[in-house]
Amino acid sequence: MPTVSSPSEPPASAADRAYRLTKELVLSGELPGGHLFSETEIAGRLGLSRTPVREAFVRLQAEELLTLVPKRGAIVAPVPPGEAEDVLDAREAVESAAVRRLLRAPDRVPPAVEKLRAALEVQRERAESGDLHAFAEADERFHRTLVEAGGNALLIRFYTGLADRQRRMNVAALGPVPDHIPVVLREHGELIEIIEAGDAAAFTTALRAHLDGTHRR
Repeated sequence: MPTVSSPSEPPASAADRAYRLTKELVLSGELPGGHLFSETEIAGRLGLSRTPVREAFVRLQAEELLTLVPKRGAIVAPVPPGEAEDVLDAREAVESAAVRRLLRAPDRVPPAVEKLRAALEVQRERAESGDLHAFAEADERFHRTLVEAGGNALLIRFYTGLADRQRRMNVAALGPVPDHIPVVLREHGELIEIIEAGDAAAFTTALRAHLDGTHRR
Protein backbone atom coordinates (compact mmCIF):
# COMPACT_ATOMS: atom_id res chain seq x y z
CA MET A 1 0.00 0.00 0.00
CA PRO A 2 1.54 3.37 -0.99
CA THR A 3 2.55 5.59 1.83
CA VAL A 4 1.21 9.11 2.18
CA SER A 5 3.72 11.88 1.70
CA SER A 6 5.09 13.46 4.84
CA PRO A 7 3.17 16.51 6.11
CA SER A 8 6.49 18.35 6.15
CA GLU A 9 6.96 17.82 2.39
CA PRO A 10 5.59 20.74 0.37
CA PRO A 11 2.78 19.54 -1.92
CA ALA A 12 4.41 21.28 -4.90
CA SER A 13 7.59 19.27 -4.35
CA ALA A 14 5.64 16.02 -4.30
CA ALA A 15 3.78 17.02 -7.46
CA ASP A 16 7.06 17.93 -9.16
CA ARG A 17 8.52 14.53 -8.32
CA ALA A 18 5.45 12.80 -9.76
CA TYR A 19 5.62 15.04 -12.82
CA ARG A 20 9.31 14.33 -13.49
CA LEU A 21 8.96 10.57 -13.06
CA THR A 22 5.86 10.25 -15.22
CA LYS A 23 7.28 12.46 -17.94
CA GLU A 24 10.51 10.45 -17.99
CA LEU A 25 8.54 7.20 -18.33
CA VAL A 26 6.67 8.64 -21.31
CA LEU A 27 9.66 10.22 -23.07
CA SER A 28 11.82 7.13 -22.60
CA GLY A 29 9.13 4.93 -24.11
CA GLU A 30 8.75 2.82 -20.98
CA LEU A 31 5.13 3.93 -21.06
CA PRO A 32 4.34 3.69 -24.80
CA GLY A 33 1.68 5.56 -26.72
CA GLY A 34 -1.80 4.20 -25.98
CA HIS A 35 -0.81 2.71 -22.62
CA LEU A 36 -3.36 3.15 -19.83
CA PHE A 37 -1.98 3.52 -16.30
CA SER A 38 -3.26 4.76 -12.96
CA GLU A 39 -2.38 7.42 -10.42
CA THR A 40 -1.87 4.61 -7.92
CA GLU A 41 1.00 3.14 -9.98
CA ILE A 42 2.99 6.38 -9.89
CA ALA A 43 2.04 7.10 -6.28
CA GLY A 44 3.29 3.65 -5.29
CA ARG A 45 6.65 4.16 -6.98
CA LEU A 46 7.27 7.40 -5.12
CA GLY A 47 5.55 6.70 -1.82
CA LEU A 48 3.09 9.54 -2.33
CA SER A 49 -0.62 10.05 -2.03
CA ARG A 50 -2.61 10.25 -5.27
CA THR A 51 -3.27 13.99 -4.94
CA PRO A 52 0.15 15.25 -6.17
CA VAL A 53 0.14 12.56 -8.85
CA ARG A 54 -3.22 13.82 -10.10
CA GLU A 55 -1.74 17.33 -10.28
CA ALA A 56 1.21 15.99 -12.27
CA PHE A 57 -1.12 14.21 -14.69
CA VAL A 58 -3.00 17.45 -15.32
CA ARG A 59 0.27 19.22 -16.16
CA LEU A 60 1.23 16.46 -18.56
CA GLN A 61 -2.15 16.57 -20.23
CA ALA A 62 -1.60 20.30 -20.82
CA GLU A 63 1.68 19.34 -22.53
CA GLU A 64 -0.26 16.86 -24.71
CA LEU A 65 1.65 13.86 -23.35
CA LEU A 66 -1.30 12.33 -21.49
CA THR A 67 -5.06 12.08 -21.92
CA LEU A 68 -6.91 11.81 -18.61
CA VAL A 69 -9.58 9.14 -18.26
CA PRO A 70 -12.01 9.81 -15.37
CA LYS A 71 -11.83 7.19 -12.61
CA ARG A 72 -9.28 5.11 -14.55
CA GLY A 73 -6.10 7.15 -14.79
CA ALA A 74 -4.40 8.38 -17.95
CA ILE A 75 -3.50 7.19 -21.43
CA VAL A 76 -0.14 8.04 -22.95
CA ALA A 77 -0.92 10.19 -25.97
CA PRO A 78 0.50 8.66 -29.17
CA VAL A 79 2.54 10.97 -31.37
CA PRO A 80 -0.13 12.70 -33.49
CA PRO A 81 -0.14 11.93 -37.23
CA GLY A 82 1.98 14.46 -39.04
CA GLU A 83 3.69 15.81 -35.92
CA ALA A 84 6.98 14.06 -36.64
CA GLU A 85 7.16 15.66 -40.09
CA ASP A 86 6.35 19.07 -38.59
CA VAL A 87 9.13 18.68 -36.02
CA LEU A 88 11.65 17.62 -38.66
CA ASP A 89 10.80 20.59 -40.89
CA ALA A 90 11.14 22.95 -37.92
CA ARG A 91 14.45 21.42 -36.88
CA GLU A 92 15.89 21.66 -40.37
CA ALA A 93 14.94 25.32 -40.66
CA VAL A 94 16.16 26.32 -37.20
CA GLU A 95 19.44 24.39 -37.22
CA SER A 96 20.34 25.60 -40.72
CA ALA A 97 19.57 29.21 -39.76
CA ALA A 98 21.67 28.88 -36.62
CA VAL A 99 24.69 27.61 -38.54
CA ARG A 100 24.36 30.32 -41.20
CA ARG A 101 24.43 32.92 -38.44
CA LEU A 102 27.36 31.24 -36.71
CA LEU A 103 29.41 31.20 -39.91
CA ARG A 104 28.91 34.94 -40.33
CA ALA A 105 31.08 35.33 -37.22
CA PRO A 106 34.20 33.20 -37.95
CA ASP A 107 35.78 33.98 -34.58
CA ARG A 108 32.90 32.12 -32.87
CA VAL A 109 33.36 28.96 -34.92
CA PRO A 110 36.31 27.38 -33.02
CA PRO A 111 34.63 27.52 -29.56
CA ALA A 112 31.38 26.26 -31.09
CA VAL A 113 33.19 23.35 -32.71
CA GLU A 114 34.82 22.53 -29.37
CA LYS A 115 31.42 22.37 -27.68
CA LEU A 116 30.02 20.22 -30.47
CA ARG A 117 32.91 17.78 -30.24
CA ALA A 118 32.35 17.52 -26.48
CA ALA A 119 28.63 16.85 -27.06
CA LEU A 120 29.51 14.21 -29.64
CA GLU A 121 31.90 12.52 -27.21
CA VAL A 122 29.08 12.27 -24.66
CA GLN A 123 26.96 10.62 -27.35
CA ARG A 124 29.70 8.10 -28.06
CA GLU A 125 29.89 7.24 -24.37
CA ARG A 126 26.13 6.75 -24.22
CA ALA A 127 26.28 4.53 -27.30
CA GLU A 128 29.01 2.39 -25.76
CA SER A 129 26.95 1.96 -22.59
CA GLY A 130 24.07 0.57 -24.67
CA ASP A 131 21.59 2.95 -23.02
CA LEU A 132 19.26 3.98 -25.85
CA HIS A 133 17.34 6.49 -23.74
CA ALA A 134 20.53 8.24 -22.61
CA PHE A 135 21.74 8.24 -26.22
CA ALA A 136 18.48 9.83 -27.40
CA GLU A 137 18.85 12.53 -24.76
CA ALA A 138 22.47 13.15 -25.80
CA ASP A 139 21.38 13.33 -29.44
CA GLU A 140 18.90 16.08 -28.60
CA ARG A 141 21.64 17.89 -26.68
CA PHE A 142 24.04 17.72 -29.65
CA HIS A 143 21.52 19.34 -31.98
CA ARG A 144 20.57 21.93 -29.36
CA THR A 145 24.27 22.82 -29.10
CA LEU A 146 24.17 23.58 -32.84
CA VAL A 147 21.29 25.97 -32.31
CA GLU A 148 22.85 27.61 -29.26
CA ALA A 149 26.01 28.23 -31.29
CA GLY A 150 24.01 30.53 -33.56
CA GLY A 151 23.30 32.88 -30.67
CA ASN A 152 19.72 33.72 -31.66
CA ALA A 153 17.81 33.80 -28.36
CA LEU A 154 14.41 33.47 -30.04
CA LEU A 155 15.43 30.38 -32.00
CA ILE A 156 17.05 28.84 -28.92
CA ARG A 157 13.84 29.21 -26.90
CA PHE A 158 11.75 27.81 -29.74
CA TYR A 159 14.08 24.86 -30.25
CA THR A 160 14.17 24.05 -26.54
CA GLY A 161 10.40 23.68 -26.76
CA LEU A 162 10.90 20.84 -29.25
CA ALA A 163 13.17 18.86 -26.90
CA ASP A 164 10.54 16.50 -25.51
CA ARG A 165 9.12 15.67 -28.93
CA GLN A 166 12.60 15.26 -30.38
CA ARG A 167 13.70 12.84 -27.68
CA ARG A 168 10.55 10.76 -28.04
CA MET A 169 11.07 10.60 -31.79
CA ASN A 170 14.70 9.53 -31.32
CA VAL A 171 13.71 6.59 -29.13
CA ALA A 172 11.03 5.54 -31.63
CA ALA A 173 13.39 5.85 -34.61
CA LEU A 174 16.47 4.18 -33.13
CA GLY A 175 14.90 1.56 -30.88
CA PRO A 176 13.98 -0.87 -33.70
CA VAL A 177 17.31 -0.33 -35.53
CA PRO A 178 20.15 0.08 -32.99
CA ASP A 179 22.62 -0.61 -35.80
CA HIS A 180 21.86 2.90 -37.07
CA ILE A 181 23.46 4.51 -34.00
CA PRO A 182 27.03 4.38 -35.44
CA VAL A 183 25.67 6.07 -38.57
CA VAL A 184 24.23 8.89 -36.45
CA LEU A 185 27.59 9.37 -34.72
CA ARG A 186 29.48 9.42 -38.03
CA GLU A 187 27.06 11.94 -39.55
CA HIS A 188 27.32 14.20 -36.50
CA GLY A 189 31.08 14.19 -36.97
CA GLU A 190 30.59 15.15 -40.61
CA LEU A 191 28.30 18.04 -39.64
CA ILE A 192 31.03 19.39 -37.37
CA GLU A 193 33.61 19.14 -40.15
CA ILE A 194 31.33 21.06 -42.51
CA ILE A 195 30.93 23.83 -39.92
CA GLU A 196 34.72 23.98 -39.56
CA ALA A 197 34.97 24.33 -43.34
CA GLY A 198 32.51 27.24 -43.24
CA ASP A 199 30.11 25.81 -45.84
CA ALA A 200 26.54 26.74 -44.87
CA ALA A 201 24.96 25.28 -48.02
CA ALA A 202 26.71 21.94 -47.53
CA PHE A 203 25.55 21.90 -43.91
CA THR A 204 21.90 22.30 -44.94
CA THR A 205 22.23 19.47 -47.46
CA ALA A 206 23.98 17.17 -44.98
CA LEU A 207 21.52 17.98 -42.20
CA ARG A 208 18.56 17.11 -44.41
CA ALA A 209 20.16 13.80 -45.39
CA HIS A 210 20.92 13.09 -41.71
CA LEU A 211 17.34 13.75 -40.58
CA ASP A 212 15.94 11.79 -43.53
CA GLY A 213 18.16 8.81 -42.82
CA THR A 214 17.23 8.69 -39.15
CA HIS A 215 13.55 9.60 -39.16
CA ARG A 216 12.20 9.22 -42.68
CA ARG A 217 13.44 5.72 -43.45
